[in-house]
Amino acid sequence: MQKLIQYLLIFQSFTFLSCEDVIEVDLNNSAPKLVIDASIKWQKGTAGNEQVIRLTTTGDYYQNTVPVVNGAVVTVTDSNGVVFTFIENSGTGNYVCTNFNPVLNETYTLHVTALGQTYTATDKLYPVPQITTVEQRNDGGFVGEDIELKFNFQDNATEENFYLEQYNVPFRPFPLYGVFNDEFTNGNNMFSLIFDEDFEAGQNITFTLHGISEGYHNYMNILIGISGGLSNGPFSTPPATVRGNIINQTNQEDYPLGYFRLSEVDVRNYTIQ
Repeated sequence: MQKLIQYLLIFQSFTFLSCEDVIEVDLNNSAPKLVIDASIKWQKGTAGNEQVIRLTTTGDYYQNTVPVVNGAVVTVTDSNGVVFTFIENSGTGNYVCTNFNPVLNETYTLHVTALGQTYTATDKLYPVPQITTVEQRNDGGFVGEDIELKFNFQDNATEENFYLEQYNVPFRPFPLYGVFNDEFTNGNNMFSLIFDEDFEAGQNITFTLHGISEGYHNYMNILIGISGGLSNGPFSTPPATVRGNIINQTNQEDYPLGYFRLSEVDVRNYTIQ
């Protein structure tokens, strides 16, 4: 697959120069919403038994810390009725399970009771191909002057597949993400490219490939579109409501933020030559 990713950031900072006065805008406050970060990731070659689900709430724009949710009840249940309990590391909002059993193509259901309400979601653990090789060119980019890296993998021809690609770059504050599928390249050897004028020899880049559902692919595609410059600036209105698959069973109109997804992932570290 010929696919080009040029830094799509889930979080994008904006720097304003030549300002002499600090101006605080009086923003309207809305009721906090629960944020459920429930990404179950099973890295190839590991047991996958330790998993973390994080619960927070939205806060004021000028707030320096993220409010965490304590005292919740968090479980994940497989299709055989086996329950995996996530216990909070006291006061952190991080709920940890140490005996999770990841099974490819198994269906799991999330159940969260927090802040007097109950939330549920269901997803499947999607497999992912192995990253086979990483290639480097020193004449890449748009004008042939940047270091360009490409990782390759073999798509499974027997099924429709959706992927999340993740790059951890040492001089970027957040991972870089992209999503794609095999609609036009089913069963082919596929690859993804990344290049940057700031790449230098000796830097370590981490490539991570996630197998994901079509629903999560669409969800992330919206997030990446918003953060990747499809809006008209930092104060513009997002083009769509970013709503995940988690349902508030107590009040369906008061839906949480976040998505429950399960992925097998393959990770490859590469040092630029």
